[in-house]
Amino acid sequence: MSKIKMQHTTLNYVFDDFKKEQTLVFSNSLGTDLTMWDKQIELLGQEFNILRYDTRGHGKSEVAEGEYSIEMLGNDVLDLLDYLKIEKVNFCGLSIGGLTGQWLGIHAPERLIKLILCNTAVKIGNAEGWNSRIETVQKNGLNSIVSGTQERWFTPEFVRENKVKVDSVLAKFVQTPLAGYISCCAAVRDADFTDEVSKILAPTLIISGTEDLVTTIKDGDFLMEKIPNSILAALKTAHISNIEKADDFTKLLIEFIKN
Repeated sequence: MSKIKMQHTTLNYVFDDFKKEQTLVFSNSLGTDLTMWDKQIELLGQEFNILRYDTRGHGKSEVAEGEYSIEMLGNDVLDLLDYLKIEKVNFCGLSIGGLTGQWLGIHAPERLIKLILCNTAVKIGNAEGWNSRIETVQKNGLNSIVSGTQERWFTPEFVRENKVKVDSVLAKFVQTPLAGYISCCAAVRDADFTDEVSKILAPTLIISGTEDLVTTIKDGDFLMEKIPNSILAALKTAHISNIEKADDFTKLLIEFIKN
């Protein structure tokens, strides 16, 4: 793992330079870190260089003070690419990472080859819900929402059959810096790409989970309707599709980027 100190924050990242022609960037979801993509690396590393990073306020990245915005998170990605001298990439983001991907598609199209938006929406939730969550964790910490997080992230079947994996993911969740989590909640709360998403011109794969109650299939359908050059794939998962259906998810990415 390496760190880059930028103008406003310090990002933790891992760049696996496999000397391939193209690079694939992964952007993690709220309350996770770059290790959420571990299951994708072996197969995808045979095809692409892989760049993973901890979103601002998460993992080993710095917890910069104040509320964040998706614009900030998008500019973090551009600063990282500039630092590594990577001109164009394939970008895959899940949930808040998918919001970052939308921002990049709208505001930095020249940096994208292809875009993968996973378990995301033009607007995720509403201000009341996010403010309530912020208030809850400010008072009671992340442990107070672990049960609800598990229900949102994974189907009951996956939890029953993969308890060790689920427990590991949730253990990382509660280790998320509280201030960073809250600041990213604010970024999600304030993001709304409804009127801009049709400006995305990069070829786009949208991955939705049929059991995802956070960002639904309808949200995926809306993205596909609005983004001109896009396709939608549905996996039988809840919110964290790349972990629940790791192999299927990885195959979708390889097929989409290579074809």
